[in-house]
Amino acid sequence: MTGRGTVRVPGDKSISHRALILGALATGQSRIGGILQSADVRSTAAVLRAMGARIPDLSPSFRIAGMGLRGLTEPGAALDAGNSGTTVRLMAGVAAAYPFSSRFEGDASLSRRPMKRIAEPLTAMGARFEFARGDGLPMTVHGGHLSAIAWNTRAASGQTKSAILLAGLVAGVQVSVRESHKSRDHTERMLVSLGAAVSTDDVTVSLAPVASLGPLDMEVPGDPSSAAYLVALGILRGGGEVVLPRVCINPTRTGFLDALAAMGADIEYVERTAIAGDSAATVVARPSRLSDAVISGEEVPAMIDELPLMACVAAAAGTNLEVTGAAELRVKESDRISTVVSNLNAIGATAEELPDGFRISGRRMPLTGRVATAGDHRIAMAFGILGALRGNAIEIDDRECVEVSYPGFWADLERLRQ
Repeated sequence: MTGRGTVRVPGDKSISHRALILGALATGQSRIGGILQSADVRSTAAVLRAMGARIPDLSPSFRIAGMGLRGLTEPGAALDAGNSGTTVRLMAGVAAAYPFSSRFEGDASLSRRPMKRIAEPLTAMGARFEFARGDGLPMTVHGGHLSAIAWNTRAASGQTKSAILLAGLVAGVQVSVRESHKSRDHTERMLVSLGAAVSTDDVTVSLAPVASLGPLDMEVPGDPSSAAYLVALGILRGGGEVVLPRVCINPTRTGFLDALAAMGADIEYVERTAIAGDSAATVVARPSRLSDAVISGEEVPAMIDELPLMACVAAAAGTNLEVTGAAELRVKESDRISTVVSNLNAIGATAEELPDGFRISGRRMPLTGRVATAGDHRIAMAFGILGALRGNAIEIDDRECVEVSYPGFWADLERLRQ
């Protein structure tokens, strides 16, 4: 790669899910541009359609005729969330406030992921949950009249927080959520931009009852989790900079970029702008020499999705990295701790599995071998970056799994390698 490589990364996945849900619940017509057209977002669109929402086919720009807060209807069949944990957890919050039953299903990977974290607060509000096995999918939500709640998650989960906020929104009751650390806050930012009464005090967010929600008019900013892979490429490769326009730089999402900057990465934000209560900027990444790092505790929530990539960056850069406090990685699309460590060791790096994280020992050397992704898009893309570096020879066993979050990943990666 030489000179300047510019790529417009796809729309933010978290914001795309929420734009569809809030557009469906709004009163009036919403306009959404730049939405992520991926498998996960299509799952949310399909679930909303099954509940009566008028969601058109996803395209670069479209409109949603809102149903109002109480306008969704009982689904006539099971709601298929595919591989999307965001779909099932956020839509379970919505479904809990309606006086009917909704059965959620998903693929084999999603069916293994825990749903107790949302079932507990929503049950405390008055809904009832049935699980076919354990606390995974299939899951039936028996909704109804919900009560106000003040809930302490004792963790940091944007999905749990959003499920409670959406349940309170649709039910018209006061809710507040306290977390151990601040998680991604797109839901509350978007609610504020639509006129809802939301207050935030450190790690507690509260929503007062609202009679209706105004429509959206927005361009979804680029996904910082998707941008992270191309930032990593710009830092690790010599010969030029990578420029990524209009990326969301919400402070609850930039943990990976912040950690890289602390390690010595040359990353710059220019052309800042505001979008639907959030912040966006052009991100510029330049070749850099990185130092060792330790990541733990409060740093983890803002970069949980990028931690497999951080492990690969450390392996490529020849730096030492220790990550702890990230047990959540074990219940993602794969056990990302085990998957990352086993694959790094298989291609010639030195990695050690910890109960709640991993340790990477710096060895600057060519990396070669076959990567078993376990169908996990984050694993495929992280090791795809390693495969794009000069001297490495890495085969990815399932390249198609990136469709759930970044359908054009391999094409964009190839463009930047030119």
